[in-house]
Amino acid sequence: MTTEQAIFNLLGIAASARQVVSGEEQVVKEVRSNSAKLVIISADASKNTTKKLHDKCAYYNVPIYVFGSREQLGHATGRETRVSLAIMDNGFAKKLSQYFNELA
Repeated sequence: MTTEQAIFNLLGIAASARQVVSGEEQVVKEVRSNSAKLVIISADASKNTTKKLHDKCAYYNVPIYVFGSREQLGHATGRETRVSLAIMDNGFAKKLSQYFNELA
């Protein structure tokens, strides 16, 4: 299994465990409340959304990664298209960070 597949699989498991929040406003809300442990934004997100989330995550010291397309992120979490995801659980966030670091 590739690292990309492992990331998508883990996102699906996290979504099943209700540890994923999606949608720009919800993600920003969770980052502000220090509940989000990691943020993922799709590579095809708008410049405004990308800048807003990067700025919020930098200010609140939340790791952020650009990964996949909106269709891939939506499919992985069992939804339609998703541009941004917030991971709420430390364990999932830690493992996803390891996978993202492998990709870099």
